[in-house]
Amino acid sequence: MDPADLGQGVARALTEGESLPETHVDQPYVLIEPLRRTAPLIFASPHSGRRYPPELLADARVSLISLRRSEDAYVDELFAGAAAHGAAVLSAAVARAYVDLNRDPTELDPEMFDERPPHSPHSNSARVQAGLGAIPRISGDGQNIYRRKLSLSEAERRMASVHRPYHALLANLMAEIKEQFGCAVLIDCHSMPSNARGAHAPDIVLGDRFGASCHPSVTALAEATLRRLGYRVARNAPFAGGHITQTYGRPTTRMHALQIEINRALYIDERTLERSNGYARIRADMSRLAEALSAAALHKSLA
Repeated sequence: MDPADLGQGVARALTEGESLPETHVDQPYVLIEPLRRTAPLIFASPHSGRRYPPELLADARVSLISLRRSEDAYVDELFAGAAAHGAAVLSAAVARAYVDLNRDPTELDPEMFDERPPHSPHSNSARVQAGLGAIPRISGDGQNIYRRKLSLSEAERRMASVHRPYHALLANLMAEIKEQFGCAVLIDCHSMPSNARGAHAPDIVLGDRFGASCHPSVTALAEATLRRLGYRVARNAPFAGGHITQTYGRPTTRMHALQIEINRALYIDERTLERSNGYARIRADMSRLAEALSAAALHKSLA
């Protein structure tokens, strides 16, 4: 992707309370930039897209609410306030059910296509086998999405129009911020179903791939801040991080990636996906998390 094209889809947030702008039909992402970058931070939500392309809806054998159950609903809104603390905020515009940005683009389920995709090391990943590859086979409530097999050319169109532009922009942001500050910290923002939290039922799970994707000081600061705000926090179980943390987290080169998963029951009705009374608190607290990370960066205590 030509760097000149990276400006497409950019919006600027002037105040913490400003809502996300509407996206143009062919923009696969929204970028909120602060008036001035003051911290080496990017808050990104690859699964919060709410645009469902017509061809997906035409081919789906399930309802829209079934498709939407794979969304990290409103996570883009929860972290939008980070722009008021000098951080960039990136979010997907297109639904995860269409293209999953937290997957390697070669994680394609052979059973979904009318011809076999080229083999890659990711062809038989656990995520593909579970129906959750780069183009998901199942919806968030476990139903098969498609009434027919797709063509490989359709898969390539989705990667070219959504997956590659998002990752080109994210890679460019990481490189820009590292050049400006000497390091870059990506907070990869997600939500999790309340029934996926494991034995100890944490409110929030931080994933740093067991230390492989993020310096311990960043993870420790995020955990301490969230605990101070009253949340039960776990690390790396049941979610340690996916394709994005693995791709962008390189602590030895001062490039860090930390995944955060928020229990959806804290801020939405999981049946209807409507915002609940807890939404305002979570949004305010995620802004406080951004403020704490930004303040640490200003005092040069982030790795």
